[in-house]
Amino acid sequence: MLAAGTAAQAATAAMVTAPSFLIPELHRPSSEGGYGMSLAEAGLVAAAAMAGMMCTLVLWGLVVDRRGERFALLAGLLVTATGGGAAAALAQPWPMAAALCFAGIGAAATNSASGRVVVGWFPPERRGIAMGIRQTGQPLGVGIAAGTVAVIAHHHGIGPALWVPTAAASLVAVYVALVVIDPPRPPASEARAVANPYRADPYLARIHAASVLLVVPQFLVWTFGLTWLVDDLGWSPGIAGLVIAGTQLAGAAARIGAGWVSDLVGSRMRPMRAVAVLAAATMALLGLTATGTDDSTALTVAAVALLVVASAVTVADNGLAFTAVAERAGPFWSGRALGLQNTAQHVVAVAVPPVAGLTITAWGYGATYAIAAALPLLAVAVVPVAGERHVS
Repeated sequence: MLAAGTAAQAATAAMVTAPSFLIPELHRPSSEGGYGMSLAEAGLVAAAAMAGMMCTLVLWGLVVDRRGERFALLAGLLVTATGGGAAAALAQPWPMAAALCFAGIGAAATNSASGRVVVGWFPPERRGIAMGIRQTGQPLGVGIAAGTVAVIAHHHGIGPALWVPTAAASLVAVYVALVVIDPPRPPASEARAVANPYRADPYLARIHAASVLLVVPQFLVWTFGLTWLVDDLGWSPGIAGLVIAGTQLAGAAARIGAGWVSDLVGSRMRPMRAVAVLAAATMALLGLTATGTDDSTALTVAAVALLVVASAVTVADNGLAFTAVAERAGPFWSGRALGLQNTAQHVVAVAVPPVAGLTITAWGYGATYAIAAALPLLAVAVVPVAGERHVS
């Protein structure tokens, strides 16, 4: 179940983030074989799949609550593969963006359903590390996209590049059909007696708010890390893609480590607050060093190293937040609660590429990274450590 949930998350993450690695080709002048789009326009194309995901996360959460995890996973993966195949066949920016939006609608299903599979099949004392492993699906999917999409798009075009995440979604759909079983839960007749967890206290709302603040630096480094290496530092798309893929392995390790620590200390929120502190410090240092890369080789090395660290630190909180939300919401509300969690994050994440594109154009990469450091600093105060309670 853990392998299936992780694979589903990886495949859909590859689909949703693959357009970000097409930005260098979309931004490249048409005289050089590119599409001549501005960074803001290319950012809109890159955000299309995330937009489709954002609009349907709560609806898929309701499907999970009513129909179960297996049904939602299969349906979502099939929609993702269909949209990805259409985008690859169209291979023109704006029609492709529409198809990617459809693929994102399907990808939304795995966010709630794969998390519920893990929470449902693991006991509380092992849930943190299990969810941390499941959450590695996202950076691993981004790593797959980063290591393949940019270089394939550069040499063969953006259409062939999109067959990578499309194939991944298709293969994982077959795997899910073979192995996934809905986890046990109380009889459906008991659902009417379960109170809305949002009315009890602000705990879930504060987790959502803290996660929103922390998602900005995460999507900033994911979306523009490769473009920064290519445009500002002059790296080849292939080498830059391999570095970004490596950062995702670091992110996967960070999620597992954060989950293990949360099981060890018996808390999801205390490690999440520590992650917020580290994210603020790392983004501030990245901003400072990135502004001096034109004049100093040492600063360039430091900035690239900090990009790797930032890519790991800024994703370490996701598994902690997901686990805490699912535990507090319970089996009859966790689908919708995880949908709201993802929707809140993706409302902001969809805005990151175009807004960051404008900011980078006006002030540069270093200033944009430094500005993003303020948001995890705010999250330190929002994480609801005092409201946490033990879950049995």
